[in-house]
Amino acid sequence: MKLIGMLDSPYVRRVAISAKCLGIDLEHQAVSVFRHFEQFRQINPVVKAPTLVLDDGEVLMDSTLIIEYLEALAAPGKSLMPGGLDQRLRALRLIGLGLVACEKSVQIYYERTLRPAHVQFEPWVERVEEQLAAAYSVLERELEKQPLKTDGSIAQDGITLAVAWSFTNLVVPEQVEVGRFPRISEFTEYAEGLRVFADTPIE
Repeated sequence: MKLIGMLDSPYVRRVAISAKCLGIDLEHQAVSVFRHFEQFRQINPVVKAPTLVLDDGEVLMDSTLIIEYLEALAAPGKSLMPGGLDQRLRALRLIGLGLVACEKSVQIYYERTLRPAHVQFEPWVERVEEQLAAAYSVLERELEKQPLKTDGSIAQDGITLAVAWSFTNLVVPEQVEVGRFPRISEFTEYAEGLRVFADTPIE
């Protein structure tokens, strides 16, 4: 199977790391939705990263849906999600917040770098900035109540959180102060030190 997209996308990186943690080999093809638009369109007409091309040529997209498929392919008993309902609910909550942080970081970055300054709508940008801050504030409180494990392993909630935080600090670092989110920052430092993260660097 082939994973299409750039690792500077948190969604592509999230899939790549998850696949490695699940023991599933993917061939990564670094195709950009911007620089290689026509090439990407030949693979997936809607040009959405990440795209997963299956062995039979079938195409999947959206990081959450791809990861759900990879979970189904994984060896019995191997999963990045907890089995208990309460812990699964919490994991889904953290994943949702991490994905919101990714989305809002992307929106701010695109607005500031792709849209001409004279047509940027500041009230909308301010609202998105507030949403980004709110996502990380709630995540910080969640980690204060119940820290994620730092025992050499990582699950899907931790992958998503760490990938999101690293991405935000890459593209809109002015939006996040480490001092405001010490638990998120500390956990991300732990995650980025894991071999599976180090072998899947932001490019």
